[in-house]
This record gives sequence, C-alpha cells and structure tokens, in this order.
Amino acid sequence: MKTFHITKPDETIQQALTDKINNLTKPKGSLGRLEELALQIGLIQQTLTPELQHPQNILFAADHGIVDEGVSLSPKEVTWQQISNFLHGGAGINFLCRQHGFVLKIVDAGVDYDFPEGKGIIDMKVRKSTRNYLHEAAMTLEEMNLCIERGAKVVRQSYTEGCNVISFGEMGIANTSSSSMWMTCFTGISLERCVGAGSGLDSGGVRHKYKVLQQALDNYQGDHSTEDIIRYFGGLEMVMAIGGMLQAAELRMTILVDGFIMTNCILAASKLYPEVLNYAIFGHQGDETGHKLVLNAMGAKPLLDLGLRLGEGTGAICAYPIVDSAIRMINEMDTFAHAAITKYF
Repeated sequence: MKTFHITKPDETIQQALTDKINNLTKPKGSLGRLEELALQIGLIQQTLTPELQHPQNILFAADHGIVDEGVSLSPKEVTWQQISNFLHGGAGINFLCRQHGFVLKIVDAGVDYDFPEGKGIIDMKVRKSTRNYLHEAAMTLEEMNLCIERGAKVVRQSYTEGCNVISFGEMGIANTSSSSMWMTCFTGISLERCVGAGSGLDSGGVRHKYKVLQQALDNYQGDHSTEDIIRYFGGLEMVMAIGGMLQAAELRMTILVDGFIMTNCILAASKLYPEVLNYAIFGHQGDETGHKLVLNAMGAKPLLDLGLRLGEGTGAICAYPIVDSAIRMINEMDTFAHAAITKYF
C-alpha cells in the first residue's frame, strides 16, 4: 500500500492562537464552535491568520456487486444516470457547489458503464463494479492499492490548483451496505444497529438487507486486518476516498467530512493513520441509521443536524459557511487592545 507521511499538527503555535482568539472583542468562549474551528484550522495551517482557498468537492463514483442481492431500493443503473445529472448541473451537489463557490470534480472509480470521452469525468476506473462480497472479496489487494493511489492523485492535483480545503462525496448504489460492514468491523457496534434504509427501503427491505449483510459477515474468513476488511467489504469509490483523505492530511489540507459513507471512509482511514482525524471537520449528522452511532464512536462533533441522507458531499458543503465564519472571526474581529475596549467576560 502507498505510504503517507501524516503527522499531528505542531502544537507550538497553539497558545498564540488561543491568546488571539481569547482577546477578540467578545467574552472568552462566547463564539463556541467557531473558536474551536479557528483553532483547529490555525493549527493545521500553522498560522495566526488561516485562510480557506479554492474549495473543491471530489465526488467518487462506482458500483457494488452486493447490489445483486436486493439490498438497495434503487437499481445500479442509477449510478451512471445520476453522474449524467451531475454533469448537467441538476443534482443536489451542483446547486450547493455553485452557492458556496466549490469546484466539483466527478471521478469514475468503478462505474459499470462506459462513459463517452470528453464529458468532464475524471477517468480513474479500476474495474466495473466490485465483486459480490456475499461470496468473495469485493476487490483484490492490488485493486485496493490502485484505488488508494488514484484517490491520492486526484487530491494532489487539487492541491496544485491552490485548494487547501476539500470535501469528498460519493455516488454508488448499495454503498450504505459497504459502509455498514466497515462500521461494524471497525467499531464493534452490532451489524443490526449499523444497517439502515439507504435510499429508501421499508422495514421489510431493511430486514432483508441486514440478513444479507450478516450472511456476508458470517462467510468472511479473512485475517480481520484493517487492510483486509477495507478490500473485502469496501467500494471502489470508498477506498478511493480513503486515498484522497490520507493525501489531503499529508498535504495539511482541511477535510470536510460528509455523511454516513464518508464518515465510515475516514473511520477506515483513521485505522490506517490515526493522525488523519486532526485534519477532519465533520459537517453533519445525517438521517441514515448508524450515522449518529459511528460519529459517537469516533468522538466526532458534527456541525449540523438537518436530517440529510443524500451523500454526494452535500452535508459537508452545507456546513462550509460555518467554517468560513470561523476564519472570518479570527481574521476580521478586532482585539480589545486595538479597539480600546475594556476586556469583559
């Protein structure tokens, strides 16, 4: 597997950042999470004047072999159809990217469809869909490593374009199933509590989905290592996102984490490199069963709770204005000394 050099941000500057935040014209701590975010990003960037530059949302797309078992209400052709919608600007992620000034990049990690050239899709296809992990590993070790490398490559390109804050989205019918498998394996939370409705299953559909996934878990005979769990139950787009997240952390970029799938991606990434979490801001708590549980298991504090469950990066970008406010706070508020105001608490 590709090696990343990810370290916890140097805390030497922490006291100076804290002093600056505490001496802004407000009672200490009165701007709450904005103060926490400003401190975190200041540490990431190692500066008292952090900036958010050229934000991008990287959306990885792929199909899943487990979809053949009826674990999703939507057929797999929705994956490529929705990508077409992304390209035409008509999806949820499109209006949010336009609203908040994000560049949207669509990456084909493994869609079971041949896209015509010249449509604006970044072709990183490893294979057409994962295998069905009810019967065999979703991908080989070589395919997993290729996903890691290609996800990292996309992020390096974003970095060269001046991006220092990045979010990740996904499109892949049945990827909540793969996320549930990672979640139970990496947190120890029972599979039943990890499995939800996905794109809209009724209670009977959720029960069927759970039974299929439990059978897949029972059939698993791997070595239970992080790498083996990732490759056995993962999605190509999800593993590519892991590579992107790890590369972003190595480059000291701020990572905005989206919903259930992307939270499980950074969970998996943290099992490989725990330090990646220092670079993560969790955008929201989604409406998918299990999202709150996995966030709690990670000790993560999401910024929003809007009942979202779309994915694509939508929740992360919805939270972006709050992050922007934190940066504006530390850069634009006056200090007590400069404004000649008596410090109050």
